[in-house]
Amino acid sequence: MATIEMTSVRKTFGATVALTDLHLRIESGELVCLLGPSGCGKTTALRLLAGFERPDSGSIRVDGEDVTEVSPRRRRFGMVFQDYSLFPNLTARENIAFGLKVQRRGAAQIAASVDRLVEVTRLEQHADKYPHQMSGGQKQRVALARAIATEPRLLLLDEPLSALDAKVREHLREEIRRLQQEVGVTTVFVTHDQHEAMAVADRVAVMRDGAIEQIDPPRVLYGRPASAFVASFVGTVNRLSATRAENGTWLVLGAPVEVAGGPFAPDHAVQAVVRPEQVEVRPAVSDGGLSPRVVGLAFLGAFTRASIDHPHEGVITADLLGDAANALTIGDAVTVSVRRSAGAVVLQ
Repeated sequence: MATIEMTSVRKTFGATVALTDLHLRIESGELVCLLGPSGCGKTTALRLLAGFERPDSGSIRVDGEDVTEVSPRRRRFGMVFQDYSLFPNLTARENIAFGLKVQRRGAAQIAASVDRLVEVTRLEQHADKYPHQMSGGQKQRVALARAIATEPRLLLLDEPLSALDAKVREHLREEIRRLQQEVGVTTVFVTHDQHEAMAVADRVAVMRDGAIEQIDPPRVLYGRPASAFVASFVGTVNRLSATRAENGTWLVLGAPVEVAGGPFAPDHAVQAVVRPEQVEVRPAVSDGGLSPRVVGLAFLGAFTRASIDHPHEGVITADLLGDAANALTIGDAVTVSVRRSAGAVVLQ
């Protein structure tokens, strides 16, 4: 396990600025996800950590040691790529053992390490298969086991699940988290999938234009986004107008709400960031012709996503459970409010 620190890191490729002024500290044994859209700099940050690229300026330290100019081999990091990169002429067991043989470990130690990793990655029935005989999920578990076998100081995962179908991805992300916690290796996981990041990480770093916009545990990131970009990237949001009442309380959709954010200048146009699950929708008791109306209903299994056309706010998205959703049909007049039990609404 290792503590990683990237300080004032900048990287350009010709006229393209990949990283502007990156600051990132990862504690020993922590799993941090770098999350963001294509081109935000997350893969460049990972390649700099691996030693495949050198920063234009700034430093990279591992347990206090400056490794900015150290070669990838000497950094003793493990890396898993999205395309597996297994040796096609070696079995799963032989792929896992490869790095240990390069390190010239003893035969008994290699056999014991491989047996343990075959067990913890649940590859017992596939250990003697070649890559072309295995599924994508099985091959990725072999790649993980091979990376962990050499006891790296840092494990780097470059979108390791992007080539897999949804069901396998969900299962394997749970396996990655379980394995990482069992082994205890410090890990950096790059992804553009918010659900993946939120499910596995101790902390998520949302990146934008070569810098970190916010880094926090998933619950904090979701419930207290630092910016409109973070709020919209991590989940679905409604942006609704917020007004301050004479008694100092904030009103959203005409009713007082608990808020986070501010203070704001008197001329600042304040918006409330409201998650779909924070929105309450009820059939209108009476309709004067100006009530919000249901314009869309999408059944998504655990909940129904309703689209409500509001005369002042535009289309509002609400996630509804059970009877609340079953009582609605397209065209119904409704009332829309923020749930009293929804917790704080973020103001920006």
